[in-house]
Amino acid sequence: MLQQLRVRSLVLLLTVLLAGCGKDGPASGGQAALPPLVTAGTVEQVSWQDEIQALGTAQANESVTLTAKVTETVTRVNFQDGDFVEAGDVLVDLSGRAEVAQLEAAQATFVEASKQYDRLAELVKQGTIPRSQLDTQLSVRDAARARADAIRAALADRIISAPFAGVLGFRQVSPGALVTPGTVISTLDDIRTIKLDFPIPENHLGQVDSGDVIQAHSNAFPEQTFEGRVSAVDSRVDPLTRAITVRAELPNPEALLRPGMLLSVRLLQDRRNTLAVPEIAVVQVGTRALLYRIRDDLTVEQVTVQLGARRSGQVEVTSGVSAGDSIVVDGTGKLRDGARVRLPETANAQ
Repeated sequence: MLQQLRVRSLVLLLTVLLAGCGKDGPASGGQAALPPLVTAGTVEQVSWQDEIQALGTAQANESVTLTAKVTETVTRVNFQDGDFVEAGDVLVDLSGRAEVAQLEAAQATFVEASKQYDRLAELVKQGTIPRSQLDTQLSVRDAARARADAIRAALADRIISAPFAGVLGFRQVSPGALVTPGTVISTLDDIRTIKLDFPIPENHLGQVDSGDVIQAHSNAFPEQTFEGRVSAVDSRVDPLTRAITVRAELPNPEALLRPGMLLSVRLLQDRRNTLAVPEIAVVQVGTRALLYRIRDDLTVEQVTVQLGARRSGQVEVTSGVSAGDSIVVDGTGKLRDGARVRLPETANAQ
């Protein structure tokens, strides 16, 4: 008897609960679920400039390591670390007194031999001496000239001058030091123009040409943009990396850039008009890219599109939609083809 009473009580309780749940259902006049609220945008036609990004290493326009050519003692050093010099400036003098004295003696011998030749030439015209004697004196004069030229060349090896204008590096020698052939004196770099070499993938080869504009940035000067132009493209593609090296030239009047610096490069292409949408509007399903286009009746149409380049939160659309189409930008995760949506303005009206 007690068991039957418990069963009846349980059945009665379930009946009450089911009746209570049914009061809020659609049959009882409950409110239907609202369409999802989304943010809409428009497919825009914009001016687009493609760019190729790379990393490059700065090089001096001209660069040389100055070294000694002879074994000699440094007589005089005419520069300090980091000096700017002009072409032809004497940097280091290795000339000794012996070489200078030898040059003076050789020059004096040449002058005397030249005078003697001139005197004999007059005597030959007068018929006083034979022609062979003048020829002998000519040989003496030419030998004296050759000796003077040889000593002058040897002295030139003992005077190290700047082959071009530029900035010197650290001084590696001091007065009185004994140098030998190959001893490093200093480095000299012409940095008024910087050569910037950077690799790009071979598939971009047809998009690069001399004169193209580049923009470079350095971590040393994060707020500054260095602009230059492509000067040449290498003649070979690296078979291992499938990249080709591009060289650009950047004016460097303030000498901010130095050889060896790592620079990030943006190679800018010609501007063109194209369609673009916000990146967050694109739904990627496998290899397909989808957009939800909004119809006039606030239902959505799932459209397959082809994408192009990307920049700053935008993506290029090459096919699938037209300029002015209304699309769902935010809220695509809740949608399906043909679903109805609400826009912020319609939601406020409700």
